[in-house]
Amino acid sequence: MTLLQPDQYRQQFPALTDKAYFNYGGQGPMPQNAISAIYRAHEYVQRSGPFSSAINRWISQEEKQLRETIAAELQVPLETIALTENVSTGCNIAMWGMDWQPGDHLLLSDCEHPSVIATALELQHRFGIEVTTCPLLATLNEGDPVAVIQQHLRPRTRLVALSHILWNTGQVLPLQEIAQACHTHAGEVPVRLLVDAAQSVGVLPLHLVELGVDFYAFTGHKWWCGPAGLGGLYVRSELLTDLRPTYVGWRGLTRNPAGYPTGYHADGRRFEVATSDYTLYAGLQEAIAIHQLWGTTEQRYQRIRELSQFLWEQLGQIPSITCLRTAAPEAGLISFRTEQSNPASIVQTLESQGFLLRTILDPACIRACVHYFTLESEIERLIEAIRQAI
Repeated sequence: MTLLQPDQYRQQFPALTDKAYFNYGGQGPMPQNAISAIYRAHEYVQRSGPFSSAINRWISQEEKQLRETIAAELQVPLETIALTENVSTGCNIAMWGMDWQPGDHLLLSDCEHPSVIATALELQHRFGIEVTTCPLLATLNEGDPVAVIQQHLRPRTRLVALSHILWNTGQVLPLQEIAQACHTHAGEVPVRLLVDAAQSVGVLPLHLVELGVDFYAFTGHKWWCGPAGLGGLYVRSELLTDLRPTYVGWRGLTRNPAGYPTGYHADGRRFEVATSDYTLYAGLQEAIAIHQLWGTTEQRYQRIRELSQFLWEQLGQIPSITCLRTAAPEAGLISFRTEQSNPASIVQTLESQGFLLRTILDPACIRACVHYFTLESEIERLIEAIRQAI
């Protein structure tokens, strides 16, 4: 496959014309084709409906195409995908759908997003379960995250919830080994593995069936550069009917000829609720297609690693900067500290100059994200701006 030149490729992203963007882990900029597809979809819906038999057929087709696109990207069976709004929704579906009993145990890492932490604490309040964390932050540069997780499993551990790529440090966890450790744990109940995939979908080459994860919650608006408000949840085929829907609506139901509910769909649709913004479906499909135009998932990931290593090396040449990771990054997140300056102040100064980064509270640091179409010249200009800001 012939790869497009970076400057030519970046012309498809309006947000990149006037800024140096390093916030893909927060939200990716949409390509113009995706923006246009959403607009065309809105126009079609209004001209043909917005509620009609024609629109209903159109929605079914758009939904089918998007589900097929996502399943192909994640290398999973079509029926295992539920369409959601975001990662938090997907995690909630999995966490609330478990058959919790008082005394059950839910294990988190110490690097999870506040949404997952808050959900775990509410489960603790509602069902009397135990919630603990294991120290994966300490394994960023040394140690074995699989061994740490194994040490913190209990006889009543029912769920382990963690991220594929830790959102604060950029560490890529060995997910296949972690899944195996969970599934072979000799406890009183089976251990399921829920993965927050906010920072991995659109970055890593993924084969979820081979990885052995039970639940994998993802979004389209970060590294896929799709529209906000559209994501999904993968549920391992064998667990589809074991996981109970929490929110219930017509999209998840089977019905008799009179329209009366008779049960839930046997596939991922059982976790979908009701009316959504279907015009976003075309936008996400176009965004994914743009990435495929540049190269394969493996080619894109390799370029992300090359660029993140370049940024990491450049940061290491600034005496007052310390990168959290002591070896080259494994993905597109690079977190670093400054010895003297206030991180929030630095980020604000950089943003005023057209460089968009963000701060992380725990551990206190600045996070920069590079995608495969980030320019080396952007990184060089960012480094010079950081030197001036500190």
